[in-house]
Amino acid sequence: MGFLLGLPVLVLVLIGIVAFVIHFLPTLVAHNRQVKNFWWIFLINFFFGWTLIGWVVALVWALNDRPRYVFR
Repeated sequence: MGFLLGLPVLVLVLIGIVAFVIHFLPTLVAHNRQVKNFWWIFLINFFFGWTLIGWVVALVWALNDRPRYVFR
């Protein structure tokens, strides 16, 4: 098994996958809630999610936006 920076490559790949999921957590929340402004949240998360402020803004927006459909 190959090593990179003293860690097995598999561990680095798993860390990368976890980081990717955490980075796009606001987009995943918006998608699961089927919010109206999904694409705007995605764009903010994509372009500004690497900053903590952009990530928090996208997450708060995803949690507070109204769902597209209301099930009764």
